[in-house]
Amino acid sequence: MTLVIDPSETSAPAPQPLSDLVARDAREFGGYARSGSWAFALMVARSVRPGGQAAGETAKVSAKEFAQLAGCSPERVMRYYKAWDRAADDGLVPHFEALRPGQEVDLPDADVWLSYYVSRNGATSERGTAIAVAAEAEGIRPTKALEVAENPTALRAAILADPSTARAARTALLDRVREDPELQAELARDVVRTDDLKKAVATESRAADRIGYVRQIAESGQIRTPAGQTVEAPADLREEAERHLSLIDELQDGEDTGEWATEAYDTMRSLVAEAVEADPRLRVQERRTKFYSSLQKATRAFEELTFDDADFYEDDMVRRLEELQQAIGSCLAALRGTGGNPSHG
Repeated sequence: MTLVIDPSETSAPAPQPLSDLVARDAREFGGYARSGSWAFALMVARSVRPGGQAAGETAKVSAKEFAQLAGCSPERVMRYYKAWDRAADDGLVPHFEALRPGQEVDLPDADVWLSYYVSRNGATSERGTAIAVAAEAEGIRPTKALEVAENPTALRAAILADPSTARAARTALLDRVREDPELQAELARDVVRTDDLKKAVATESRAADRIGYVRQIAESGQIRTPAGQTVEAPADLREEAERHLSLIDELQDGEDTGEWATEAYDTMRSLVAEAVEADPRLRVQERRTKFYSSLQKATRAFEELTFDDADFYEDDMVRRLEELQQAIGSCLAALRGTGGNPSHG
């Protein structure tokens, strides 16, 4: 027995005709995927008449009428209107006067939209105005700065993820700190409460002090001796300070200056000590200055002793005072033995 199969039972179902509604949705989806909110801005730009244009001169409607038809607020319509206006000023899209209802034009990429659109009314506030002014001073479009200000979480994410963004934020924060005493105090509290930051600040402060010591020699031509005297630096010593300073100044931003600062500081301190020892007059003056400094410290320490109440004094204390008296006597005898001649040393 032969089985006969009807071909119609095995063939694929005939394709259904493409719905016009599906095709329209696909076209609109593709247009929006390419241009994003520019597609909505175009609807506003070609349907809302520009300010100053009378109703009878065009088929376009007012922003208020368009909003009523769209079922949204006039403010929302005007944000799209203003975004298109900014883009038109930059030559990205045609001006309102060149558009008619229903007209299609090439639209910018979707990625550019946020540079022109301000999603909230923050731009008109005192805060928004300040941000806009600062943005213009930096040479960028205010809408970009306003967008960042509207989304601090995004700013935080960028700072945490991207070193270059973090560096830019650090620079901006330092500029702000100089003019904001309250922020200075807040940052200072944050630093002292964070052990790692506190250690880093101490390290950088020490390096800055050492660089300052070298810079002072290079720029003023004077040295401060270990005893605290300020004298003219020998020419070769000043040249060495300038050499170290130039090496430090040539370091790139972000390079650790600590090691360079330590090397320069230690070198200059050693050279200063050698310069003092090489000059007999300066060496004597240095010893004299150190002696006076120690004498003043000893005098202040002795003057702080009180003898109003002898109840707690012990024999050992008396013995130590007697030894001190003998030491002072020996010191006086030694000084008198020099005859008061400053050249003796």
